[in-house]
Amino acid sequence: MNLKNFTEKVASINITELAEQAKIARANIITMTTLAESGHPGGSLSSIDMLMAIYSVANISKDNLTDIKRDKIVVSHGHISPAVYSALAYKDILNIDNVISGFRKAGSLYEGHIERSVDGVEWTTGNLGQGLSVAAGFAISDNVNKTDSDVYLIMGDGEQQKGQIAEARRFISKYNLTNITTFIDFNELQISGDIHSVMPSLDIAKSFEADGFEVLYIDGHDFNDIFSAMLKSKANDKPTVIIAKTIMGKGIPFIENKEKYHGSTLSIDEYKEALSILGCKDKLDYYKELREKVSISEHIMPKYNVKINTGNIIEYDKNKSADNRSAFGNALLSVVESNINDSKNTPIVVFDCDLSGSVKTDQIANKYPDIFYQAGIAEHNASVMAGSASANNLISVFADFGMFGVDEVYNQQRLNGINESNLKLVTTHVGTDVGEDGKTHQCIDYLALMRNIFGFKVITPADPNQTDRAVRFALSEYGNIHVAMGRSKLNPITDSNGEVFFNKDYKYEYGKIDIIREGNYPIFTYGAFVEKALQVHEILKTEAKLSTAVINISSPLHIDDKRLQSYLMRGVGFIYEDHISDSGLFSTMANIVAKGGYRCKLLDFGLNRFPMSGAADEILVAMELDPISIAKKIRSMNLDQKT
Repeated sequence: MNLKNFTEKVASINITELAEQAKIARANIITMTTLAESGHPGGSLSSIDMLMAIYSVANISKDNLTDIKRDKIVVSHGHISPAVYSALAYKDILNIDNVISGFRKAGSLYEGHIERSVDGVEWTTGNLGQGLSVAAGFAISDNVNKTDSDVYLIMGDGEQQKGQIAEARRFISKYNLTNITTFIDFNELQISGDIHSVMPSLDIAKSFEADGFEVLYIDGHDFNDIFSAMLKSKANDKPTVIIAKTIMGKGIPFIENKEKYHGSTLSIDEYKEALSILGCKDKLDYYKELREKVSISEHIMPKYNVKINTGNIIEYDKNKSADNRSAFGNALLSVVESNINDSKNTPIVVFDCDLSGSVKTDQIANKYPDIFYQAGIAEHNASVMAGSASANNLISVFADFGMFGVDEVYNQQRLNGINESNLKLVTTHVGTDVGEDGKTHQCIDYLALMRNIFGFKVITPADPNQTDRAVRFALSEYGNIHVAMGRSKLNPITDSNGEVFFNKDYKYEYGKIDIIREGNYPIFTYGAFVEKALQVHEILKTEAKLSTAVINISSPLHIDDKRLQSYLMRGVGFIYEDHISDSGLFSTMANIVAKGGYRCKLLDFGLNRFPMSGAADEILVAMELDPISIAKKIRSMNLDQKT
């Protein structure tokens, strides 16, 4: 909304009527928390006036909830869900009877922390410190989608102790994302008491000022003050934060300024007294009856249809080695260039954390800087921004090293999973294929972590040709997809006739296995270890006349291929991976064997301790995971000699 229209919108607000509606919202807040006997009334009451003001002017209604031109409202401290739901009911987006009766009841849409499955809620929050990153992601989506939209954010004061907020502040200032209006509910209380006692060195204003923000101070319960600050923020040519002095429990004198009510509800007698003070009717018995009838609702996250041209495939020469990360970079550039000039297709945006040359997004940075965002060494912020941006008709690509894109930001990726975003997480340097950087950089647990995030797919391509197809597949599918690869150059995989296996006719299908070599005893593997498994196959074939099959499982968390069954009926199978065995492909295969009732002994050739520093092949020799050592171990089992 431009400044002129925004000014006219603010001028049209009847503040007296809004104050009356805020009083009703306060009654709703204490009614639902008292009914549920749990919740966070204190912060909800201190934030409600700001929320009512925001919702009264924002371009959001029940008719435009999926319109990319709508304004976005982010609530970072998601525990103030009673206030958010009450404000959305005031906006006629939610039915207040459904909200109050279902609040915090198992199966209801209206959970204790706000959920994106609720109409009008833009992002599921609850883990504090992430809202500013979410707002930045939304602002980026507005920039890329070329919409004249506003992003409103409200945060708590206690969560300013979180480091991720500093990462987001710097990013917002760098890219001058002035369409974000940021409020901080400064009630000066958190669970443990006064914020100045909990963390004395915290100076919110100076922190924002140091990162290039203008700071405004207001009374967070004075609508004239709130709207005046919103107008100043809208007119400002640099990022603005509004620090709103508020009172925890505002409107109910006997609970005001008491940290107890951050997470404690009122007793029935206190509730009745509070309703009397507000001049509102006690409807608790009415809602108790409704609560008994609340049924389980399906929680559906909003999605959109991805429309994209996947471009022309790139085939890598069988006689020339290449690294998967370069194949990713080339495929990404190919897809971007096939779509950049077509406004009907879903836009692509790329995020980097100071590694573009290593993760091969530098071609995008150089050729298409308008869709490339450099976040610096700030992975927590980048992960959340990429996820939230993808929720607004954007394909987000976040490329990083495995340790930083998965391990370091597991909580952030988990939240992207909960929000069912459309993130394409591409990590390089996974497993032992990192170089000499050692344990701190060897991501040997990425499957272990990602298997815990529902809805996240993981693809581990075997060579540059499969990487090319997998990347194009990931970009064309809605959903969170992690494409993981090592660092080193690989020889393109060939079939038994010496021809390119993943040739021009190959199409990537998630869940399908690739039978690289037929044989009696299967070696199940993935990623960079497919090449090494082929070496094991040749050693055993030549030296022991032992027949082994090499099975590439490029989706090691989800296998949906009936051909797998025949290999699990052969009595024994080998899992070969540079991942922790107990939580990698071996874990997946063990579950399949157990659930399917197969009589198959699985032997794991994987990691059972942190590797050491060194070149990838040297590490494998030292840990007896090189092809010669694996062939020797298999040979020592005295399996039936079959050709």
